[in-house]
Amino acid sequence: MVLCNLHFISLKDGVSIGSFLAKFRRSGIKPVVQARVIRWMVLPTQISIGHLLGRNIHWDLLLVLGGNDFIPHEAQLDIDATWTASSGVSSKAISNYEAMNAELLHPPPGSVKSPEKHTIEPSRTSQNLEMSPELEEWMTALPTPLKEHPVSMLNLLAFNPGKKDQYKQYGVEFSAKVGSKHGGRVKIVGRVVGGQAHGDGWEEIAFVHYPSVQHFASMAGSKDYQDVNHRYRLGALKDTFICCVMEVDDNGNLGNLRSTKEKL
Repeated sequence: MVLCNLHFISLKDGVSIGSFLAKFRRSGIKPVVQARVIRWMVLPTQISIGHLLGRNIHWDLLLVLGGNDFIPHEAQLDIDATWTASSGVSSKAISNYEAMNAELLHPPPGSVKSPEKHTIEPSRTSQNLEMSPELEEWMTALPTPLKEHPVSMLNLLAFNPGKKDQYKQYGVEFSAKVGSKHGGRVKIVGRVVGGQAHGDGWEEIAFVHYPSVQHFASMAGSKDYQDVNHRYRLGALKDTFICCVMEVDDNGNLGNLRSTKEKL
């Protein structure tokens, strides 16, 4: 196991993601994950609400740094707000991450199946990881290049007493059946051991790839996923949040797009 430090970062006005990341390169620091925050998919309802949702903070960036890496001092001067989690992660997952992630972000033409149509009626809200009219409207309004761009979902998890094994069964079902059917692939999992997240009561993280936000929505709107979701996931969780991000290059640009100026 290796230690990784996760940072949600809100940049000061006028600071671009590219200029912020350049300060890491000058310090010889390469993040494991550097991603633009897109939107909340599921909001926390009990834990870290003040830290994550208070003061109308607009989170710009998600960084995951190796345990010996840190935010350089000159980059810290660009930060308006931050929220952190330290997590123990498999050393194999971290050492293989760059190569594995490159394959996921740049799949061979024709290798990714199109998202399936929703098979159940939308719910009023997406809070239970279900399809909702609001999520559908947001996706419809996205420019096509962003609608079809790979995304990652950061999950923070806190469990009800005695329910962690139930959630583990959800993980088994997700990886073997429903998640993989919709292109979902778990990239990083870990136990929270420090940072603000640990103090607030979060227990685990999971960082999951989808070929596009449409694939994520297709899963949320499918009967096979909801059967597993309601059987194993919902009752196991004391609280959770899911944040959608898109990974960026060292200039702050989305992988297959030359500009990040598209309205998100």
